[in-house]
Amino acid sequence: MKEVIFVILIPLIGTVSGSAGVFFLKDGMKNGIQKALMGFAAGVMVAASVWSLIIPAMEESAHMGKLSFLPAFVGLWLGVLFLLLLDHVIPHLHVASEEPEGRCCSLNKSTMLVLAVALHNFPEGMAVGVVAAGWLAGEESITAAAAFALALGIAIQNVPEGAIISMPLKNTGKSRGKAFAMGALSGVVEPLGALLTICLASFMVPILPYMLTFAAGAMLYVVVEELIPEMSQGEHSNIGTVFFAAGFTLMMVLDVALG
Repeated sequence: MKEVIFVILIPLIGTVSGSAGVFFLKDGMKNGIQKALMGFAAGVMVAASVWSLIIPAMEESAHMGKLSFLPAFVGLWLGVLFLLLLDHVIPHLHVASEEPEGRCCSLNKSTMLVLAVALHNFPEGMAVGVVAAGWLAGEESITAAAAFALALGIAIQNVPEGAIISMPLKNTGKSRGKAFAMGALSGVVEPLGALLTICLASFMVPILPYMLTFAAGAMLYVVVEELIPEMSQGEHSNIGTVFFAAGFTLMMVLDVALG
């Protein structure tokens, strides 16, 4: 069980490490760097969705023959629709935007920035949790190495994400300590989401293919709705696309080499 706890904490360590950048980066993050980091995060999430979630889900459903795609199809759409619902219900503000999304409320800009990242991090926590649940249940298509590879990949892309949220908070007038704390807090939903998923393992394992692709659908929604538009805003640049490819190939290598 200690190994499982370590795995679900790895993504949070990434977020906290990135948020600590507020103590070392004196000036605001340059636009090109921010685009590169967004692209990198998007690439990692897409690769994780494919290699760590969708492919294992289809392997788990292989006994269904020509219908082995069905659990993946249903689960992915449920994940997309679930994030679409949260996107409309939870008030949040993206880093590169001045227009809040979700329900109207009186929350300040800093809180909504944190909520935006928390909304992004929640499906990542679920992804780690459902893979860990499959590993604990002894599913052949999911190994301890695969769970570690997924958690490590998410942690790597959480490092720049932590900086992306803490730096703007400092620029809004928050102290470095408060900006760091709020950035780190945005990552707490990941281990909480993972723990919740593991606690429901007895319900999850019979529908594991659906849950794996549910997490994949939620992550893909975040990529297409949030990360890709943000990395493409402003002056045309290919840097986001190049770093998307870098993130994608890194996660692919991690999953195949460690899984």
